[in-house]
Amino acid sequence: MGRGDGSARQVSSPTVDDTDATILHVDMDAFFAAVELLDHPELRGKPAIVGHATGRSVVTSATYEARRFGVRSAMPVSQALRLCPNAVVLPPHMNRYQEYSKKVMAIFQQVTPLVEQVSIDEAFLDVAGARRLLGSPGRIGASLRERVFRETGLPCSVGAAGTKFVAKLASGRAKPDGMLVVPPDQTLAFLHPLPISALWGVGPSTQEALGSLGLRTVRDVAEVPLAALEKRIGAASARKLHDLANGIDPRVVTVESEEKSVGHEVTFEHDVSDHVMLRRELLRLATKTGQRLRANGLAGRTVALKLRFADFRTVTRSRTLGEATNVGRRIYDEIAGVFDALGTHEPIRLIGIRVEQLEQAAGAQAALWDPDEDWRDAERAIDGVTARFGGDMLKPASLVGNRTKRVGDTSSLRALANRQSGRSDRQSVQRAAGERGVDPDVDAGPHDDG
Repeated sequence: MGRGDGSARQVSSPTVDDTDATILHVDMDAFFAAVELLDHPELRGKPAIVGHATGRSVVTSATYEARRFGVRSAMPVSQALRLCPNAVVLPPHMNRYQEYSKKVMAIFQQVTPLVEQVSIDEAFLDVAGARRLLGSPGRIGASLRERVFRETGLPCSVGAAGTKFVAKLASGRAKPDGMLVVPPDQTLAFLHPLPISALWGVGPSTQEALGSLGLRTVRDVAEVPLAALEKRIGAASARKLHDLANGIDPRVVTVESEEKSVGHEVTFEHDVSDHVMLRRELLRLATKTGQRLRANGLAGRTVALKLRFADFRTVTRSRTLGEATNVGRRIYDEIAGVFDALGTHEPIRLIGIRVEQLEQAAGAQAALWDPDEDWRDAERAIDGVTARFGGDMLKPASLVGNRTKRVGDTSSLRALANRQSGRSDRQSVQRAAGERGVDPDVDAGPHDDG
């Protein structure tokens, strides 16, 4: 696989047989950076980095010119500037990315109703039903790229194949600003030379486990006996990887998807060890998380704590509740208990909260006795004031005068995908992220890999 800088770019021949390559994966190229360049056309063709110009900020996105120097998303900006000292640093504008994401997804919806948005800047499209009206999948993909650029000024890459997995791989190989069609009958020829890291779900630990079996390429995984894989990585993972390596991916493009989690996290300008300050930050994050849950009519049964230390070592701990909640105070009480149970620890650079196992809030309040009733009523009153006058008009008394210096204060990208498409208000981000294979939990919040 390429390094993400376009050096391994591969595009299709105009004569390729695209007849049955009806699954498209459309991915915007260096999306956040490309949006910023709309306001800075003088920087086109030059290295540019999207991030905050502070010591703790990480790269949110970078132009391909910067990537060729080794700059990558989630890399500290200070390190990126050492690799590429001539790069210009541009501050991120999330509202602009959301605005352009909506425009792009609206274009996709006009091509086919079968659009599955998987993050703020990418989606799968099933164009089988659009062929009679719009032509072959290759023609539809080319037309999409042209239209997106004409109407937004943003480049994108398209992969077309018979399965979602191969279509996503193809769009990555086509970057930047290209299209790669993989005819279904050439799927194995395309897949088998790739490294095992190309398979969905193969992270460093799985790669090490597979490497111990002498497996280096997708072909190796396809040809190894399934029993040997199961013994090494477990039955479920073995079957999934074995199928993918053999070009088997039965998943269809799914229009509706459920929100998986809602959360907030923050990176401090300086590492924090003060227990009282950290608990106060947890209260602030829990309050914001509760507000987002209520705004979307959701509640969750599991609360998760995330801590990142100065050496970037990260720990997560979770607790499942007896009933779902969207009350900030209950979220705080539970997460504070998780935090206290960790005991003494090193100074912290990042702290975050996430609520999972989501359900509709109506079902979460059906209990005869509601221990959170008073807090819920108070927080709903605050919601009303916030909606009318803004987010900082009312807050818990212990947060008044909170001057903790923060670099990034981000919501989970897992809620962003459907929020952009208008189906439901869902992140983190990250995800966000889902099939993208990217962990959105980075210091400076959302980032793009395209």
